[in-house]
Amino acid sequence: MRTCNRCLCFTLVVTLIIVVVLSYLLNSIKDSTVPSNILIRQTECNNYSRPIIFIGGMPRSGTTLMRAILDSHPLVRCGEETRVVPRILSMRSAWKKQTVEWNRLIAGGISENILDSAVRAFVYEILVRHGGPDADILCDKDPFVLKHAVYVTTIFPNSKFLLLIRDGRAVIHSVMTRKVTITGFSLTDYKQNLKSWNQGIDVMVKECTKIGDSNCLFVYYEQLVLHPRVTIEKILKFLNIPWVDSVLHHDELIDKKISLSKTEHSSDQVIKPINLEALTRWVGHVPDNVKNEIDTLAPMLKQLGYDTKSDNPSYGTADSLVIENTNNIKRNISYWNERMKQYDRKMSNTTSIASVKTLTVL
Repeated sequence: MRTCNRCLCFTLVVTLIIVVVLSYLLNSIKDSTVPSNILIRQTECNNYSRPIIFIGGMPRSGTTLMRAILDSHPLVRCGEETRVVPRILSMRSAWKKQTVEWNRLIAGGISENILDSAVRAFVYEILVRHGGPDADILCDKDPFVLKHAVYVTTIFPNSKFLLLIRDGRAVIHSVMTRKVTITGFSLTDYKQNLKSWNQGIDVMVKECTKIGDSNCLFVYYEQLVLHPRVTIEKILKFLNIPWVDSVLHHDELIDKKISLSKTEHSSDQVIKPINLEALTRWVGHVPDNVKNEIDTLAPMLKQLGYDTKSDNPSYGTADSLVIENTNNIKRNISYWNERMKQYDRKMSNTTSIASVKTLTVL
């Protein structure tokens, strides 16, 4: 097993070095016969100081909705989850933490600067080339990237982060009822899930706090759903992006500017306009043996401002737009059910272990 791990690490390091070398060679082209627009494109593709938005949070916390909203803005392009970005960041973190392996890399002539340049080139290449046409502002929605916010700011200095936060009880209910398997979570053990949610969100909140409120913004799912205009205005102001009305109607751009993956868990939900359907589905489903221990099992709930004493807490009163959207969905339930069938997942509900395996050991 140890030999296999070493071989894997060696292969990945070599791959990253190749990416950097190829990137360098492309940038070194001086042939006057190369069209100017090609040269301009190459320069743009290696502009690591350009604005990049990273959307993250615990699974089932509204990250897909958030990226769909931003994708509806003409200046932004997010696209589907890359899945590989958090993996390469996790590997880089693991190398750094494993003293023996890190020393081997250094001894082999792979300095920290070289490795970081390779990781930067790898991530940037993925973000530039995936998700459709290029845009002024790149955006990545990979939930577990927020576990590495501090490091990402060192390789992309102009990056900004949106940390989606949702009531952990709602997250757990969604995971269990939709049978989304995530390492550290259970489809039957509510207590275990509270602990895992607490551990994961704690790591992300700390990362977000470390890079400061000018670089990372807490976005509460409940407020995004109840008060979309005010919340999105705050988000766009934080991102230095002008307001456009299309961000309130992302559903109108599905399969146009916004593409959805049929392998992602939330695609069949974000095709709808912003509504109240999922806000309180968890109410009445917290086991009795958990209620009295909830502050011990998940202290982050109270720290984040959630009412842990009520079985049916109030998140606020919805805006008229959201109420209208919700009522329209109910009146046209057959239509929306047919639409949702088009986005039924084509794969199992398993979230890759490799993408989240470090969640429970941090």
